Amino acid sequence: MTTIAVLGNGRVGGNLAAALTRAGHEVTVADRAPGAAANAARTARIVINATPGAGSLERLAALREELHDKILVDVSNATTDGPDGLPADLIYPGSSLAEQLQEALPETHVVKTLNTMLFPVMTAPATLTQTPTAFLSGEDPLAKQTVRELLVDLGWHKEWITDLGGIQTARATEAAILFVPHVIRSIGFTPFAISIAR
Repeated sequence: MTTIAVLGNGRVGGNLAAALTRAGHEVTVADRAPGAAANAARTARIVINATPGAGSLERLAALREELHDKILVDVSNATTDGPDGLPADLIYPGSSLAEQLQEALPETHVVKTLNTMLFPVMTAPATLTQTPTAFLSGEDPLAKQTVRELLVDLGWHKEWITDLGGIQTARATEAAILFVPHVIRSIGFTPFAISIAR
């Protein structure tokens, strides 16, 4: 059992919190109430950023002390929205939210994952008709191993998880969000994931 704080109580955060609780972890969900995120992060070993990516950097940079030496799992994508509310462009072209977070929080172990799929797939990968891929990006091997084990608890087979390397590789997976609005307009809001066919 691991103590986990999920920052963000929308569809993504709520879905992850419920699944991790079912897997036996002690999970706290922080809403937008003043001090809620700081209190949750302070007592957790792992913190999951499920806040809207456009405001994540500012929110999390303010938690530098609480996130010291913690694993920060970033599942968000920082994008601007188009007129239909779907992602239109990247906020950090040539970089990524994960890289910005790692730079702002040098004493925190940032690991990017689960950001290349619609949120239902994060906790139910086996429901897709084809094998999905969960990517890992981060500087700390031990932190990535811990996150890999967390993914297994969420139903990801070990062979479905691909470690891309350092945090800079997150710019590739974050850019994949630009596929999402076009796919949704084409096939509707049907669960899907970006995956590597082998």
